[in-house]
Amino acid sequence: MTGRLFYGDCFGIMQDEFRLSSVDLIYMDPPFNSNRQYNAIYRDETGNPLPDQIDAFCDMWTLDAEREHAIRTMPIQMQASGIDSSAAELWRLWLHALRHTQPRLLAYLSYMAERLLVMYRILKPTGSLYFHCDPTVSHYVKPLLDAIFGHGNFRNEIVWKRTSAQNDAKALGRAHDTIFIYAKDVRRCVWNRQYQAYDPAYIKSHYRHEDSKGRRFRTDNLTATGLSGGGYEYEWNGVRRVWRSPRSRMEELESQGRIRYTRNGTAEYIRYLDEMPGVALQDVWTDVPPINSQAKERMGYATQKPLALMERIIAASSNPGDVVLDPFCGCATTIEAAHKLGRQWAGIDKAFHAVNRVVRVRLNERLGLVEGKDYTIKGVPTTLEAAQDKWTRSEYDFQEWAIEQVGGLPTTKRTADGGIDGRLYFAMPNERDLQSMVIEVKGGKHVAITHLRALKGVLDTNDALMAGLIIMEPRREHQTRNFNSFMAKAGSLEVGGFQYPRMQILTVQEILDGQRFKTPTPWSLHVPQPRMPGVPA
Repeated sequence: MTGRLFYGDCFGIMQDEFRLSSVDLIYMDPPFNSNRQYNAIYRDETGNPLPDQIDAFCDMWTLDAEREHAIRTMPIQMQASGIDSSAAELWRLWLHALRHTQPRLLAYLSYMAERLLVMYRILKPTGSLYFHCDPTVSHYVKPLLDAIFGHGNFRNEIVWKRTSAQNDAKALGRAHDTIFIYAKDVRRCVWNRQYQAYDPAYIKSHYRHEDSKGRRFRTDNLTATGLSGGGYEYEWNGVRRVWRSPRSRMEELESQGRIRYTRNGTAEYIRYLDEMPGVALQDVWTDVPPINSQAKERMGYATQKPLALMERIIAASSNPGDVVLDPFCGCATTIEAAHKLGRQWAGIDKAFHAVNRVVRVRLNERLGLVEGKDYTIKGVPTTLEAAQDKWTRSEYDFQEWAIEQVGGLPTTKRTADGGIDGRLYFAMPNERDLQSMVIEVKGGKHVAITHLRALKGVLDTNDALMAGLIIMEPRREHQTRNFNSFMAKAGSLEVGGFQYPRMQILTVQEILDGQRFKTPTPWSLHVPQPRMPGVPA
């Protein structure tokens, strides 16, 4: 078993599933504009962009109660993790300043800080972290990384040219991303020097010769003139010099055809281009192009990173058999690169859609891996008890799972939502824009008719055509009659001669058994949807 895939928030999963000092390499490419992530998946699956209203459901970076608590306790969390008290105090002052100038950025940084503290603890002393971002947040992320990992453990700031040209009307073209490298301990971290191909101009100027087989080569001096430490004086090919190597070594090179003679008979060493590793890798990467729209590895994510980029990072900072973790794995390019390079891997994503696609496309189709043999999946409830446990651990995680399981998109806001926890989108005949069902999730045991009345009020005052309620516990017989009677008063939506109830209820067990809300031509990300009799697939 070489791989582990987790569904859920990396914050809790890293604390529950990873021992201290157990991970060799962490690569993270966290979302900043999460709406762009959802829209990319949606457009890839349906060919249509999300409705504008989805913005409200994907904006994670708001100063809600959870973020406020994290901000208040962050200095304490830092000191508990061994962070210098002066760095924690600087963080406190910085947060206060950002609260009044850039509250969304503050929410983002507090979210990252919580998770980076956990990552620091689970990294091995020989481990490294790569933080991939862009200039939107890079200048704010680095002081945070300095505080947690220590400025002395900063290794590099990589500039990756992610696009050949960008046309920005009022600014210079934004063509690069930033990747920060930090070591857990810079004195002990794994580092395998990487090389990149020589520039064509360099090859032309330095490797000017070709042998009879067409191999390009350059020559190096074999004399020891001016060489510290001296050399070996003797006559070779009629030329007496102080040579770098003893006569026996010169004879060996001669037999290998590695000596070329100048006009005056002086021996020079032949160095072939195809034997050279290339130029030592620098911190500006222009030789890894982005994924074009026709590439086989393309999975539809607007921010998908090329496999070659991940392979370079993993090769540089880990060894075969090491554990590579991507806590925001998305379409899982990191997982594929780690698998191909013989590393153990772990990927985490809190979007059920993303995990579902990773399993289907990346693991099964592209890599030919088998669940239970090559990898395991954790965090996706398959029983009612597992769903109840998820709700007990985090109501929000349970809410997101339930909505995504039926093919909907959850709101990520954790404030009062007016009875809307998510939406399920569907197409209507002869209408260009998608329509929606608002969804509310109740994980507790006590669901009453008052909850249905509140949901009916949302339906009446919202732009949605339908409303769905997801509940944990099965309904009692008399409750079912009352609920059905109330929902029937909301009427039905007639499409193509079929009636779709405007208000519907599903229990978690029914969802686990494969039932879904009945809507016209529902959109879903490869989540099975029931169809009314007579409606073509």
